[in-house]
This record gives sequence, C-alpha cells and structure tokens, in this order.
Amino acid sequence: MKTRIKWVEGVSFVGEAGSGHAVVIDGAPEHGGRNLGMRPMEMLLTGAAACTAFDVVSILRKGRHAVTDVAVAVDAARAPASPRVFTALHYVYTVAGHGLDRKQVERAVLLSKEKYCSATIMLGRTATITYDIVIVDGDRVPDPA
Repeated sequence: MKTRIKWVEGVSFVGEAGSGHAVVIDGAPEHGGRNLGMRPMEMLLTGAAACTAFDVVSILRKGRHAVTDVAVAVDAARAPASPRVFTALHYVYTVAGHGLDRKQVERAVLLSKEKYCSATIMLGRTATITYDIVIVDGDRVPDPA
C-alpha cells in the first residue's frame, strides 16, 4: 500500500493513494488553512470508521443476514498536549435491515473491533474504545438530526 502527499499552498495538500484516488487535506484557518478539506486527524478517524463499517457489512452479508444499510459515527477525545493522540473513541453503529438478530450484529462489531479492522486495532493502542449498537428495522439508516 502506498500514498503520496503533495503540498499545494499554505497548509493545503492533495493526497493520492496507490489506487489512484485523490483527496484534499487542509488545516483550519487559525492554523493557516483555507478549510478546503478534512484535517489529517479527521481523515484518520474517517478511515477507521470506514474500516469497521466495511467489516460489519461484510460479516453480516457472509452470514446471510438481511442488512440493508450501515452508518458508523465516532466521537473522539484527544490528548491535551502534543502528540495529541486519540485517547478515547466511542463508535455508534447504526445497522438497518429486516429481522436482524442483535447477537449477530454484536458479533460482527466485536469481530471487527478485535480481529479484522486494523485501523481500530491500531488506534486501540492509545485510545479506550467503546461502542453502542442501534438496530433499525427497515431499508435505511436515518440521517443524523
């Protein structure tokens, strides 16, 4: 796996992954940025959420569970001083489907957290990780209020 970061100006960068996909990364205006993209730590947190969501969908589908939608929200706390690592992460998995078994959804989340999601496992070296699971009977996870 490879990635490349190219400085654009100020504290704005374009990151290009080995897959050829690109993303803008920028800093907050108070740090010289223009608010053109995610902050680096937001990108890391988003990647971890995507990693575990990928696992949960995959595990439930392989088990032939009628999952129709998944959203993962993460609330993170960081150390007050540099390096400002993540110290606590709280994941909320909202899983939609028809007739989903809570135990099977919980199993998928635990397998991701403890075995498959390398991003979450890596972040767990500095952060306490907790989670909640919300199951929605239906086709879609509601948009956040």
